[in-house]
Amino acid sequence: MSFDPFDFKNALPIINEDSEFFPLMSSEDEEEMNNEQMPDILSILPLRNTVLFPGVVIPITVGRDKSIKLIRDANKGKRMIGVVAQQDVAIEDPSFSQLNNVGTIAFIIKMLQMPDGNTTVILQGKKRFLLKEEVQSEPYIKAKIESFKEIKPKEDKEFKAMVSSIKDMAMSIIQLSPNIPSEAGIAIRNIESTSFLINFISSNMNADMAAKQRLLEIANLRDRTKMVLEHLTLDLQMLELKNQIQSKVRIDLDKQQRDYFLNQQLKTIQEELGGNSPDLEIEDLRKRAIKKKWGKEVSTHFNKELEKLARTNPAAADYSVQINYLELLLDLPWNEFTKDNFDLKRAQKVLDKDHFGLDKVKQRIIEYLAVLKLKHNMKAPILCLVGPPGVGKTSLGKSIAKALGRKYVRMALGGIRDEAEIRGHRKTYIGAMPGRIVQAIKKAGAANPVFILDEIDKVGNDFRGDPSSALLEVLDPEQNSTFYDHYVEVDFDLSNVMFIATANSLSSIQPALLDRMEVLEVNGYTIEEKIEIAKQHLVPKQREAHGLKTKDVTLKNDILEKLIEDYTRESGVRALEKRIGSVIRGVAKDVAMGEVHTPIVTKKEVEKILGAPIYDKDLYENNDVAGVVTGLAWTSVGGDILFIEVSLSPGKGRLTLTGNLGDVMKESTTIALAYLRAHAKDFDINPKLFDQWDVHVHVPAGATPKDGPSAGVTMLTALTSAFTQRKVKPHLAMTGEITLRGRVLPVGGIKEKILAAKRANIKEIILCKSNQKDILEIKEDYIKDLQFHYVTDMREVVSLALLDQKVNNPIDLTVKEDLKTVMN
Repeated sequence: MSFDPFDFKNALPIINEDSEFFPLMSSEDEEEMNNEQMPDILSILPLRNTVLFPGVVIPITVGRDKSIKLIRDANKGKRMIGVVAQQDVAIEDPSFSQLNNVGTIAFIIKMLQMPDGNTTVILQGKKRFLLKEEVQSEPYIKAKIESFKEIKPKEDKEFKAMVSSIKDMAMSIIQLSPNIPSEAGIAIRNIESTSFLINFISSNMNADMAAKQRLLEIANLRDRTKMVLEHLTLDLQMLELKNQIQSKVRIDLDKQQRDYFLNQQLKTIQEELGGNSPDLEIEDLRKRAIKKKWGKEVSTHFNKELEKLARTNPAAADYSVQINYLELLLDLPWNEFTKDNFDLKRAQKVLDKDHFGLDKVKQRIIEYLAVLKLKHNMKAPILCLVGPPGVGKTSLGKSIAKALGRKYVRMALGGIRDEAEIRGHRKTYIGAMPGRIVQAIKKAGAANPVFILDEIDKVGNDFRGDPSSALLEVLDPEQNSTFYDHYVEVDFDLSNVMFIATANSLSSIQPALLDRMEVLEVNGYTIEEKIEIAKQHLVPKQREAHGLKTKDVTLKNDILEKLIEDYTRESGVRALEKRIGSVIRGVAKDVAMGEVHTPIVTKKEVEKILGAPIYDKDLYENNDVAGVVTGLAWTSVGGDILFIEVSLSPGKGRLTLTGNLGDVMKESTTIALAYLRAHAKDFDINPKLFDQWDVHVHVPAGATPKDGPSAGVTMLTALTSAFTQRKVKPHLAMTGEITLRGRVLPVGGIKEKILAAKRANIKEIILCKSNQKDILEIKEDYIKDLQFHYVTDMREVVSLALLDQKVNNPIDLTVKEDLKTVMN
């Protein structure tokens, strides 16, 4: 039999009207009880599931035949028996040796015959005793007993504090336990006797029989009080913890019940309004899934996730996450393709209409279409268009989609630093989303769109990962058929997507990523090309954007050329479009205000609207000064010409470099001077001059950083001209890298450089022989007035570039034999 803390249901007696019993014991009652004469021999009642303490009243249900006879015999006599707990509760008929040594003399207050046939006896403990020896075993046990002496402690402050703590704890337990009646607190407050208080609490506290028996056997009241205090402390802590847990569970259950009730109401309201209840939403998802063309693996995964959704409480946070995930799976175009248009002539017309020039790119697209027409399951190529800003790389992708009859999507990669932007987040994260690749495919609604990866050279990386490494799988035709997005969790086929990446430079693209793409260079436009682009595209576009008609404004070729040369400095046409827009806005203002104007825009009107020219055209300068040679340079906005200036002054052979030159360009100057010193006699130069004259090399426009090896031949030509004081051939420019052996090496950016030379009124150009192939790729119309000289050695360059004629007013470069007289 187990007891709750202070199980007063078992502790308090059943008292009828004529009973004179009062359950509490005063100090006088206790004194009187202790002074009562104890008999030598007592009938012994074994207790199986409880321990009786002195002064405490308990009801006992008697079931054993021996025990019933004992109670009846005792009730006819003095009603005094001995009560002892048996050592093993499992024994039905314990012998004398199987009883504990310490028991309690009990007085039979009342014996009741219950309706179920059992006998209940109400006992009150009197005093402790020790079992000595058995007198009889039948029909019940009788034994000799002797008094159990109790040691009463000195009631000092510590003892009183312990008793007070026990009372306080008992009252706390009564308040915390819902099973204990409030009358129990009144009973404890009214107990005067310390010994009876300890016995009363010992009898009713939540402890097993063994613990209660140990308490009964403790003779010293102080030690018994201390042990009771320990038990109560543990009981109170357990009860507080239990109440705390029950409170939390109750709150959670209350919230769940409340949410369930509200959801049921919401479900009813939605059904009344014709909205979708959770069951209808799940059924709708199931119907949509039947129409999808996905494979078996995806179908199995979807059905599994749908069953998971059906088991989820609609009020749970995971419900909305799961339904969003399933809707994404349904929205993705699994095996859904747009039909390609294989009319190659139409595709060529579309590309030519939208973009002027860019013949190599257009040819590659037509080739792809032709092969796809012959072999329908060809994997899409992965192209990378590289070129300066504003040349139409991004808009070309839109034209390709239009020519193919495919959907068009664009993804800007500039500034992306998180790998999850490509592959998505796992669903376990709060706010998880699919990667931008999957989002773009979903937006396209087809599994074979033209996909523009804009500014792929601007992808960054940090502690969150390297997005360019994630792109390796996307842009590999052998891998992207099983592209894995962390959010989608199933493979998606990207092999039919036509990826077109754009970049301004290849230097910042990861080599492994670059290896997966077919690089097509989109070079800058010539002035002639820009004029055609402006006439065919930019002017009509701006005219329409500003509400004007063809009769209202016309820009002739000379005006467009002025806008290109005086107000823009770029490879593309982005700034040109802005300038054309400014001019047309000026005309639109005159039209709107009703002012008189001429439809044909003049140069004077251009300067009135745009102001004075912003850029001066770099034109060829004369060759009257020795040491000045025209070079060709490549910039991010196209080609340009630059001038290498060499000046000599008496000194000790020091080399000074100015003009904001980079390390490579400085090295080119050092190599050129070293080669010239080593081969001075080949150019009729006295070697001693190099030790008696300081050399200063300058490249104008000092605020602009300059670097690269292509000025090597120009540096050497300028140094040779300065040391020989020979004139440079007029209208000549050059580009090429040099070595210490005097070899001329090829350089890049030839098309841009050649077009810049033509704009600057250059007539002859010296190039490395290996660059001849680049010239063949340029349209003959653009280079028909230019003469090219292809060289392999610096001696050829000097013989072509320098005239035998000395410059006017040459420097006297005679050698001073007495070095002490040389000016510092």
